[in-house]
Amino acid sequence: MRNYILLMLAVFLLAGCQSDATKEDAAGATTTTTDAVETGKLAADGKGQATAFTAGEEPYRKDAINDATSPLSQQVIYFDFNASTIKEEYRDLITWHGRYLASNADMKLRLEGHTDERGSREYNVALADSRAQAVSRMLMFQGAAKKQIEVISYGEEKPVALEHNEEAWSKNRRVQLVYEAI
Repeated sequence: MRNYILLMLAVFLLAGCQSDATKEDAAGATTTTTDAVETGKLAADGKGQATAFTAGEEPYRKDAINDATSPLSQQVIYFDFNASTIKEEYRDLITWHGRYLASNADMKLRLEGHTDERGSREYNVALADSRAQAVSRMLMFQGAAKKQIEVISYGEEKPVALEHNEEAWSKNRRVQLVYEAI
């Protein structure tokens, strides 16, 4: 009986923790975070941060990944040094990509994991794989099918910035999302 009471208490506490943060967009429309997540509607503002799609847009239409005004056009996720934890600032973006894949079963996504040049080759390949796998898990949690996702680990082999400083290294610690039709 005691375990049952503790279980019920935990359920009530968790139910009470749900937040419905509200936002006001540039047009003055108010959206709750829960509404935006449940409807899967997202757009990008000028800073590359996620905001809610406006009414009437089709966030998961097939060509949305090629539309520069769509948040789905953002296809690089950056990581902290020596880490494969997805930063909070990229969680919504990955959610939208996962829902895009779930809505477009004929699309395939290649996740290319990368690191900066520091560390051994073996370590960097493993870290890049861990980063890509973390993104893959989050995509599947949003409804993407495992068969739609391929993971490749390049480690330090394909840098986008060739300098040897923190600014360059931070650009190389990434997972790139590369779409193709099945």
